[in-house]
Amino acid sequence: MASNPPGQCCAVGVKHEGTAVGEVKTIADVRAYFSYPKDKSTHNAILIITDILGMDFINVQLIADQFAANGYFVVAPDLFNGAPAPVNDPNFDIKKWIQDSMPRTHQVDPILEATIKELRGSYGVKRLGGVGYCFGGKYVCRFLKSGKLDAGYIAHPSFVDAEEVEGIEGPLSIAAAETDHIFPAEKRHETEAILLKHKVPYQINLFSDVVHGFAVRCDLSKRREKFAKEQAFFQAVAWFDEYVKSG
Repeated sequence: MASNPPGQCCAVGVKHEGTAVGEVKTIADVRAYFSYPKDKSTHNAILIITDILGMDFINVQLIADQFAANGYFVVAPDLFNGAPAPVNDPNFDIKKWIQDSMPRTHQVDPILEATIKELRGSYGVKRLGGVGYCFGGKYVCRFLKSGKLDAGYIAHPSFVDAEEVEGIEGPLSIAAAETDHIFPAEKRHETEAILLKHKVPYQINLFSDVVHGFAVRCDLSKRREKFAKEQAFFQAVAWFDEYVKSG
C-alpha cells in the first residue's frame, strides 16, 4: 500500500470562513457542488473527490470556487449519500465509521464513472483534471486513465494501494505534509519509487510545519500553515494549467 487507511486526524480541522458562490445540483443522480468560471465555459474542468468530510463542508466549496476563479468548471459529487464523517466530534469513532459506513470502491467507482461520463457528454467537458484530498486521493489514482481523468492532483492521500499508483496513465502531482501518519515518509518514498519507473510526468512537494489534512482544513491563523495550504493550491492550479488547459 502506498498510503495508510484514514485515521482520527482525517476528521479534525479548522472550519474556514467565507461564502460559497457555487450551487448544489444533481449530476448522474447524485448531489454535487458546482462552481463555474467567469466565462461559464465547461471545456476545462476539475472533478473534486473529497475527503471524508464530504462536499457540503464549506472548506471544500471554497476551494472549488477558487479553482473556478482560475478558469475551471468544477464539480464535487457527494460520495457519502449525505452522511459524511462529522468534523471535530470528540465522540466520533473513525474505526467504527470506516468499518460500518465508509463507502467502498464498489460504491464509489460507479458514481465517479457516471459523473465523468456526464461531464464529458452533456456538459461538454474536453479536458478533465481530478483533485483528491485524503480519501479522494485513492480515486484520483484509480481514474487517472485514458478517457477518464487527463491529469491528477492529490494532497495527503489515504487508502491508496501501490497497484493503483502503478496503474495511473496520466500526470500526477502530490502535496504531502511533513507530519502525516497516513502518508508518512516511508509511504511517500514507496510512491516515489513507483513513479520513478513510470513514463508519466509527476511531482511531489513536501510541506514543513503541517499535518495530514492541511490542504483543506489547516489553521489559517497560523502563518506557516496558511502559506502551505496556499502553495499546495497554487501547485494544483499550475499542474492543471499545464496538463489540462495546455494538454
